[in-house]
Amino acid sequence: MSKHKSHRIGQLAILLAVSEEPGIVEASILSSDYQSCIGRVGSMESNKIVAAIETAAKKNGFIREGVYREAHALYHAIIEALHGVTRGQVQLGSFQRTVGLRFAIVRGKPYKEEAEGEWIAVALYGTIGAPIKGQEHETIGLGINHI
Repeated sequence: MSKHKSHRIGQLAILLAVSEEPGIVEASILSSDYQSCIGRVGSMESNKIVAAIETAAKKNGFIREGVYREAHALYHAIIEALHGVTRGQVQLGSFQRTVGLRFAIVRGKPYKEEAEGEWIAVALYGTIGAPIKGQEHETIGLGINHI
């Protein structure tokens, strides 16, 4: 079970991704001893979305160079979040779909038991639709994986 209701790593990632005032959510994240970062990405290609999130994670020290399990956990969290955004069809451009997303990454230890280790959550929030302005709708996705 999680340490405390406010320490739910996925919930914090979603709140950070959707918030117009991320500073409020970031204060809660810091008090939970988690790491977090936010960013934006837009593309018709899934691989560019993955690359942007991975780059942000590396630049902010979420994953260490040469530590496979960290990169692997991040990758699976990103793909899981993309499944939510795209309703299970991760393809974008080949279906004439584009996304404009805010993303949040949160890493930490959400469980009291030390043996549960660290987890990483990736939340995506924004719009998806045809590559024509005004023909999109809101979308959200969340991926959580153990490291």
